[in-house]
Amino acid sequence: MWFFWQRGYLSYYGDAEAHLNIARRILDSRTPGYDEIGTVWLPLLHVLMLPFVRSDALWHSALAGAMVSGTCFVLAGAFLFMAVRRLHTTLAAVAATLVFALNPNILYLQSTAMTEPLFMAALLGILFFTVRFRDTQGWGAACGAGLAALAGTLTRYEGWFLIPWVALFILLAAKRQRLLKAALFAVIAALGPLYWLGHNWWCCSNVLDFYNGPYSPRAIQGAAQYPGLGDWSKAVRYFLAAARWCAGAPLMWLGAAGLMACAVVREARWPAWLLLLPGVFYVLSMHLGGTPIFLPDLWPNSYYNSRYGLALFPSLAFGAAGLVALAPPRARPLAVAAAALICVAPWLIHPRPEAWITWKESQVNSDARRAWTSEAAAYLAPRYQRGTGIITTFGDITGILRTAGIPLRETLTWDNWPLWPAAVTRPELFLREEWAVVMGGDPVQTALLRAGAHGPRYELMKTVMVPHAPVIEIYHCCIGLTPLNPDENSVHEGPWNEKRLPADEER
Repeated sequence: MWFFWQRGYLSYYGDAEAHLNIARRILDSRTPGYDEIGTVWLPLLHVLMLPFVRSDALWHSALAGAMVSGTCFVLAGAFLFMAVRRLHTTLAAVAATLVFALNPNILYLQSTAMTEPLFMAALLGILFFTVRFRDTQGWGAACGAGLAALAGTLTRYEGWFLIPWVALFILLAAKRQRLLKAALFAVIAALGPLYWLGHNWWCCSNVLDFYNGPYSPRAIQGAAQYPGLGDWSKAVRYFLAAARWCAGAPLMWLGAAGLMACAVVREARWPAWLLLLPGVFYVLSMHLGGTPIFLPDLWPNSYYNSRYGLALFPSLAFGAAGLVALAPPRARPLAVAAAALICVAPWLIHPRPEAWITWKESQVNSDARRAWTSEAAAYLAPRYQRGTGIITTFGDITGILRTAGIPLRETLTWDNWPLWPAAVTRPELFLREEWAVVMGGDPVQTALLRAGAHGPRYELMKTVMVPHAPVIEIYHCCIGLTPLNPDENSVHEGPWNEKRLPADEER
């Protein structure tokens, strides 16, 4: 975490920036509260970040997300160790944990506000509790599996895909009271999807807003074509290529051999299948629509969603541990060292971030965003006076405010209802913000043009233009008078809650 924080990598991913700001707006907003959770991204990560994002320093530095993801990374490794030790041996568990913990792609993600580490903790929690249930037949293990699955369903949608499979396993593995134990798991796990459907209905009057709403992945993807859409062979090919980029070719071969060996061992069949299920989900998603994966060595030779290949990573670590378990007892310590060394070999040969595809994707895709965010924040931070207000949208543009250290309660965004529709529809009556941060062509720009006729007039103060990026414009309210003089210290409060120069009072 320290390595990535020192280099400023924690918010390279646009999604990490968004997760940080969604969590922050629940506490810090013009309209703070429950509705600020949103309806597309599942809420657990945002809720877990609440104790940390309330700190200005942790939010501004993006360490708030690292606190949660780092803890989940440790928890995931602990669950993997305990599950493999119960199935095989302690040395096999050590091998699985080393392979899991030394991968730089997951090490990078566990320092960011991304959902993958949290979901891995939930998935490996399900693994541990289901393995424990098969051994103990206990109600506590069934309940633990249900709680882990519940956490997964509130983190990523592939968690929903796991519920029927795990329920079927408990039904078949139970020796007594099968239906009751399977029902206990299913009821606990299903609370997540049921809650989210209800939440979407409450917020948008559409239980499927997360799936077909205006901000859903399907709406963002639209009718755009991509490799794997309607093509099973390409979907499998691109997903496996993403898994190879994330896990490394040696682990792909080692893990695949171990998983085939697990198919022969009755006790290891269920864990192998469970850990493969997220990969099955992504192949289905790629084929059916809405989940493209772009990789540098496959057309269109770019970076997008490469981290989805990590869905296969726990199963490969488990497979590698299975091979260690098959080694003769005296050779197992050597097998542990060999497995760990083989799996980290790609990163030892190329020991730089450019070889880590999750970091490289975040760096390539954020170059332009980080440039305009930094320039706009550098302009706004020394000029903005607390309490004067900023009207803007949300999403990527909120990174300007986080970087500048401006609290979100200072802003009016499209998440602040009913203040937002009033301000953009009738700006002459309700627009009171002194500043505006605009992404070319967005609703704020339209509102400023409308306001110029009968209400507050805004002067363009700064234009940020970066190649291959939208134009960012910063406006200041001037009411058609002398622009704000930064050297003038004496100010008075005028209409729309703006700061007026003394000379303005005479007009």
